[in-house]
Amino acid sequence: MHTKLFIPGPVEVLPEVLEKMATPMIGHRSKACAELQKNISEKVQKVFYTKNVIVLSTSSGSGLMESAIRCCTGKRAAVFSIGSFGDRWYKMAKTNGKEADIFRVPDGQATPPADVDAALATGKYDLVTITHNETSTGVMNPIAEIAAVIKKYPDVVFCVDTVSSMGGTYIPVDELGIDFCITSSQKCLGLPPGMSIASVSEKAYERAKTVENRGLYFDIVSLYEKAQKKYQYPSTPSISHMFALDYQLDRILAEGLENRFARHIEMAEYTRDWARKYFAIFPDERYLSNTLTTVTNPRGISVADLNAELAKRGFNISNGYGDLKEKTFRIAHMADCTLAEVKEVTDAIVDILGL
Repeated sequence: MHTKLFIPGPVEVLPEVLEKMATPMIGHRSKACAELQKNISEKVQKVFYTKNVIVLSTSSGSGLMESAIRCCTGKRAAVFSIGSFGDRWYKMAKTNGKEADIFRVPDGQATPPADVDAALATGKYDLVTITHNETSTGVMNPIAEIAAVIKKYPDVVFCVDTVSSMGGTYIPVDELGIDFCITSSQKCLGLPPGMSIASVSEKAYERAKTVENRGLYFDIVSLYEKAQKKYQYPSTPSISHMFALDYQLDRILAEGLENRFARHIEMAEYTRDWARKYFAIFPDERYLSNTLTTVTNPRGISVADLNAELAKRGFNISNGYGDLKEKTFRIAHMADCTLAEVKEVTDAIVDILGL
């Protein structure tokens, strides 16, 4: 029996999208492949609301996150973390020998824009990283308010992790002034894992050219130049992912971005109401994610046992992440998931627990 995934990635992938992964191969240096990447780039620009250069990476989103902080940090990076994935960006900086400081808020809280302002006002930092949507805690940062602060510091490269939100909620990259915006295939875009995507501004590119020891595979200068000049990739990309991505972007744009975002909000609001009725919501209610809900476990149920029972019915939710394991559980409502499907899994939880 197929198990429906309600976890924050990988997500359910439609059969017709999976079929595109089986498209016969083409040469990665062929005109056909360059045309494929060009088509993808133009469609991604619409989803990102940007005119910046689009780069693809055969990696998870972590690959381009590491590329951003390694290649674009000149002096020192200010890493604003709201959970485990913000913490990861700091680890990337330190393990790549970059000067960096982490500004961490308690789990369930958002980054205060005033904290960003205070840090940048010191003049110590030339790069900022922000997690837009933290899947460990269910927080969606107030990105517009944070962006407004960062615009006061035009020499700072603004990097944003939208791995679990891009394609599921409105993120106008150019309007916000994001220099390096990263997402991944296996979340809101509704594809199998294995490819990440980023929009990269000319400012980020020019900064990277001044930075030494950028590495090879994730060197953003090389990725940017190949994409900008020839719609090519420095090494061999996952062409299968590219075929599926091109097809899925057509589906996303056909649905209509506003309709897609509204569908995600509808699913989120239903799940939140359900969580308030039977459990409690973990994060600050002012900053709730539109793509997944992190639920507090005041009943002390075994989330592992619940998932085992759900599996018998063909469902899978996610336990809490890291230190939040068993203290919380997470229900993702992203990509091509529908409200009817969300209701199926929440009804099953109520039935199993006898609520």
